[in-house]
Amino acid sequence: MNIFRFLGDMTHLISILILLLKIYATKSCSGISLKTQELYALVFLTRYLDLFTDFISVYNTVMKLVFIASSLAIVWCMRNHPLVRRSYDKQLDTFRHYFLLLASFLLALFLHEKFAFQEVLWAFSMYLEAVAILPQLVLLQRSGNVDNLTGQYVFFLGAYRAFYIFNWIYRYFIDPHFTRWIACVSGLVQTALYADFFYFYFISWKNNAKLQLPA
Repeated sequence: MNIFRFLGDMTHLISILILLLKIYATKSCSGISLKTQELYALVFLTRYLDLFTDFISVYNTVMKLVFIASSLAIVWCMRNHPLVRRSYDKQLDTFRHYFLLLASFLLALFLHEKFAFQEVLWAFSMYLEAVAILPQLVLLQRSGNVDNLTGQYVFFLGAYRAFYIFNWIYRYFIDPHFTRWIACVSGLVQTALYADFFYFYFISWKNNAKLQLPA
């Protein structure tokens, strides 16, 4: 554990707490992509299969369970909660996310660190997480105005991945056996996708104005 990974975990956790706050406090999921949330749920379910085979630490286990449980809770609320599901922007959330699933699965089959069931699914989860935010970003771009909580959720989600890049750089220099090149490349791709959002988020913060994304 190093400070960059810890900060990455904390910003990731903050992003989830902000999203849960938005949903439970306002009873609304307006501006949130159900497709992105389903992709993240699948990311965690396929990545953390090692919960059944390996024990690293209490912290590691708790964080994995929190990410799985929270992602499933968000998907359940958006699909089944009688009030929350009414605010879902289905007409705006039209990104064809099954292409992301197919591309990530094919990449995992051919580009992995070891051809084993758990390792292929781990690679799949990394590839999928790199692009899982796309339906959310497209939805925000189509809607134009972004409410404060949704903007903060996406910002902290992007910050989480940025901190993990620093974590991988740090591990590369101190751990001679560190070989997670898939995580590094996927993390760089994912962070690059946030670049446009970060720019407009910073402009809105600097001008103390409502966050707006160009259509």
